[in-house]
Amino acid sequence: MLILFIKLILAHLIGDFLFQPVTWVKHKNKHKHKSKFLYYHVAVHAVALAVVLGFDTSYWLGFIITILSHYGIDVLKLHFRNSNNNRWLFALDQLAHLLVIAVVVNIYTPYLSQLETLNYNKFLLLMACLIGVTTMASIVMKTIISKWKIEDKSAKKEALKNAGTYIGILERLFVFLFVVLGFWEGIGFLLAAKSIFRFGDLSRAKDRKLTEYVLIGTLISFGMAMLIGLVYTTLITML
Repeated sequence: MLILFIKLILAHLIGDFLFQPVTWVKHKNKHKHKSKFLYYHVAVHAVALAVVLGFDTSYWLGFIITILSHYGIDVLKLHFRNSNNNRWLFALDQLAHLLVIAVVVNIYTPYLSQLETLNYNKFLLLMACLIGVTTMASIVMKTIISKWKIEDKSAKKEALKNAGTYIGILERLFVFLFVVLGFWEGIGFLLAAKSIFRFGDLSRAKDRKLTEYVLIGTLISFGMAMLIGLVYTTLITML
């Protein structure tokens, strides 16, 4: 099962990323299903898939499903795409391709029927912790530090929209992962790296209140992620 999955993923990466020039993408976005490069793209996928499968004819059904679904998914993406939903469509497009690969793998090595044997309690615990590390932690942090209304006006003009929120979520996910893996050194490295990047901004601002504000936020963020990580590692052994 794993070998077939790796082969299908490799063919997908070759076709969608390695051998798809930007000129092809632009032409497809402009001409939709009438673009010749859409069919070149599908042909590249077909060749890549045939090669990684070793031209094994026993996979003919999976080959047809993969190629036809790839064409259909790409056509839908091209017709629904606009400047506002481009990022979401890219994510949904890749997710759809991965789901097709999962279905094809299941045709040859059935594994979906084994899902009922999985421990869903562990899955629910993981989902709860991930929500805690991301959404809940963001709200808790905003609530705690809302008593201090400190605003860096110079940085706000140059900052990306919602960048701070995304950075906080990503750093807590990294900390959570490091705790789960027992790689505590990684947390120290992440904290040091963030301190170095923020040092320049704080030095230019020359504002002690802003420095203390950032430090409090950082410590709360890292602390919550470590706490949730420890909760997960403790409870997972009980399930």
